[in-house]
Amino acid sequence: MISTRAPRPQWPVAPQPFVSRIMSDATKTWLKDDFDRFFFLFPVDFVLPKKGESLLEAYDTWRARADPKVVCDYGLHIGITWWSKSVRDEMKILCQERGVNSFKCFMAYKGLYQLNDSELYEVFETCKELGAVAMVHAENGDIIAKNVTKLLSEGVTGPEGHELSRTEEVEAEATNRACVIAHQAQCPLYVVHVMSKSAGIEVARARRRYNGTGIFGETLAAALGTDGTHYHDKCWHHAAAHVLSPPLRPDPTTPEFLMKLLAQDDLQTTGSDNCTFNRNQKELGLKDFSKIPNGVNGVEDRMSVVWEKGVQSGLIDPQRFVAITSTNAAKIFNLYPRKGRIAPGSDADLVIWDPKAVRTISASTHHQACDFNIFEGMKCHGVPEFVIVRGRVCVEYELIRVAEGQGLFLETPVYPSFVYDALNGVSRPEDESDEKHTRNGIQSLDLNSKSGHDVDIPDTYALPEKYIPGPALSVISGDSQLSTPHSARGHRPDGLKNMQESTFSISEELDKSEARSCIRVRAPPGGKSSGFW
Repeated sequence: MISTRAPRPQWPVAPQPFVSRIMSDATKTWLKDDFDRFFFLFPVDFVLPKKGESLLEAYDTWRARADPKVVCDYGLHIGITWWSKSVRDEMKILCQERGVNSFKCFMAYKGLYQLNDSELYEVFETCKELGAVAMVHAENGDIIAKNVTKLLSEGVTGPEGHELSRTEEVEAEATNRACVIAHQAQCPLYVVHVMSKSAGIEVARARRRYNGTGIFGETLAAALGTDGTHYHDKCWHHAAAHVLSPPLRPDPTTPEFLMKLLAQDDLQTTGSDNCTFNRNQKELGLKDFSKIPNGVNGVEDRMSVVWEKGVQSGLIDPQRFVAITSTNAAKIFNLYPRKGRIAPGSDADLVIWDPKAVRTISASTHHQACDFNIFEGMKCHGVPEFVIVRGRVCVEYELIRVAEGQGLFLETPVYPSFVYDALNGVSRPEDESDEKHTRNGIQSLDLNSKSGHDVDIPDTYALPEKYIPGPALSVISGDSQLSTPHSARGHRPDGLKNMQESTFSISEELDKSEARSCIRVRAPPGGKSSGFW
């Protein structure tokens, strides 16, 4: 949660970093010298087994490494890097005995982590049986492998080749395919690090197509705070420092577009995917872009970047800020209301946030041992003053006041009600009086039924010019919180009458006025609002 001088929203839970092969010494996750980088208090990190490695052994190794030194509470996702009956059996043990409820699959990294469609289906099917949440890195690994070979053969070896080999449509195609496979398996799906307009649109389409159930999307601080124009910088090291997968996009309007998707609940969370490398490590790909270690910073600056690009810019209000940095993730991964909420019985995890304070992000002042910051020079309004973990002050004006081992591993129970109730057509109590939420269940779980929400999102997908943050934006819903230029009617063939056209007006006077066609009531995170839609 977050507490500010004024107003007072809540504090963040974050779906957290991807662990790569050779991380910088600075990124020994959750250790004391890293704590202020992880000031969001509850990181959920990834255990990434090697291909053929036991999931249980990888989990035990990670716990043994983290528990003695952790200074904040944490949870774990498990990567599914290969598939067999033994993996399926270990997933069951992890869910039932080790406190894990989420598993990440890869559609990229061919020959290393990539699963084929049949394997994806079986993983998703297993997740559904266990009550877990499936996660996916969505890029078409087969196409990427072909593109890499082609680009290198044509002499493209620099960092710009990274983005050229895995363009927007390569991400978007995999995103759509993952959503379809998950829907066929009737498994909830969390699409990690959505980095492009096209992939964001695919998540939005899937949420409409399936009535808002079962599909969730995350974007990153990196995608909101910078863009892929840096890949063409004349300085190789500068360009390489921005390499991650999926890559940043060269369209400079992408960050604002993704923030608008967050504002409209087409995307639900913001992560960091923090995985830093120093200059020498990035040089492993000096003559071959495909060998540049993938990863950038993000966790220390995530909150400031989201506040600056969202709240300070006027695209979202503080309540939505809390939702996309805390409450939504806590609900999806079944940590709510212990995390993601200020209430009796919840953990007293707080950040005292000063929205009027200003700081400039720089590698010369950040708290990571890496020598580069992708947000270098960004002026951010909003600075954390205190970090409180379970009621204890742990950081005071960047001074750490906590001993190693104070953090706890928290189990994430299976069958998160926020995810599975809607998927199974069960109305949550807070939704029963809100008519617009009654469409959230999958109708009779009929895979062949057509949905009225199967719509096309135009390229000009944007918020109204006079955007005002709407009601209960802290609450995920199946419907967009804002009126958007979508149509569920589809294309009408020439010569046919549009049977949906009507001259009927509920209120002629209101129709003629500039008043909005709905009533918006602000509510705190975890609350609700209802209005006339």
